[in-house]
Amino acid sequence: MTERKRILTGIRPTGALHLGHYAGALENWVRLQHDYETYFLIADYQVSDYADDIKRVRDAVWEVALDWLSVGLDPEGSSFVIESMVPEHTELATWLGWFLPVAMLERNPTLKAEMAAMEEPEEGQERKPVPVAFYTYPVMQVSNILLPRAHLVPVGEDQLPHIELTRETARRFNHRFKEVFPEPEALVGRVARLVGTDGNAKMSKSRGNTIDLKDDAATVSRKVKRMYAGPPRELDEPGNVQDNPIFLYLDAFDPDTDAVAGLKDDYGKSGVPNKVLKDRLTQVLNDRLDPFRERRAYYEARMPLVRESLEAGTNRMRIIARETMEMVRDALDLNYLGKY
Repeated sequence: MTERKRILTGIRPTGALHLGHYAGALENWVRLQHDYETYFLIADYQVSDYADDIKRVRDAVWEVALDWLSVGLDPEGSSFVIESMVPEHTELATWLGWFLPVAMLERNPTLKAEMAAMEEPEEGQERKPVPVAFYTYPVMQVSNILLPRAHLVPVGEDQLPHIELTRETARRFNHRFKEVFPEPEALVGRVARLVGTDGNAKMSKSRGNTIDLKDDAATVSRKVKRMYAGPPRELDEPGNVQDNPIFLYLDAFDPDTDAVAGLKDDYGKSGVPNKVLKDRLTQVLNDRLDPFRERRAYYEARMPLVRESLEAGTNRMRIIARETMEMVRDALDLNYLGKY
């Protein structure tokens, strides 16, 4: 295992995972897990925007673990890690914070957008003050990736600025002190982003526009029926495929690409009723989710196995974390007591 290159990637525990997580990340993780030494992180330090609802965070840690197991991530071949149970994350973040200019954080477009959404939320969303921990969480993300000395980071498209910040930090540290960290590469999933069921650019629990991996067949059917399907049109009126998000979902999940291509052709020439498209999507999604539901039910009935998975993976991460911090303290010449 130690000869294989390492992967570090993770998810913030804010609730159950949804199809956007699967298409943009989890599907890729399942494919990569046996070719790399993989560490999957439940990033509970990075949910300071939910500080007023700690119970939600605590419950979400278990939800995330169950969803990972349901999609086929293997806790024996991979490591499921709870971020806050590896204290070396904060230790490394503290040292890196000495050498990261504030300007490097401020130019991160993802951070700017997230902070703006908290301070000036859309109508119907709650305004939240930006906590200090949220402002500095990019440093923690850098620490997350560098701590296991990861070579590859599977991410969504919106996380690419974080990977570039990590690469730059590794270069700075290695050049100024000693060669400790690889410069990790980013790997974007097959589907860069899946729009929400309301047509919004991103699935979000706060918007209520998700289809969750744990949703039963009836719930999936109800959510698909309510999905935004482009501008209003008559049943036999041609439409623009690019305006109808149903096709994004079919492209992402329907294994019969020829049939989808035929639907697109018909839709543009003679029109296809949205009911036909939604009925097909409902069947496609339920076929995809059925094995997930079965595995999730197995583990929900055996929660001690879920706990064991989290404990074993976190302990494996602690071993590498201690190795890395020894290297970092040596590079910074901070082994005070070892000098005498």
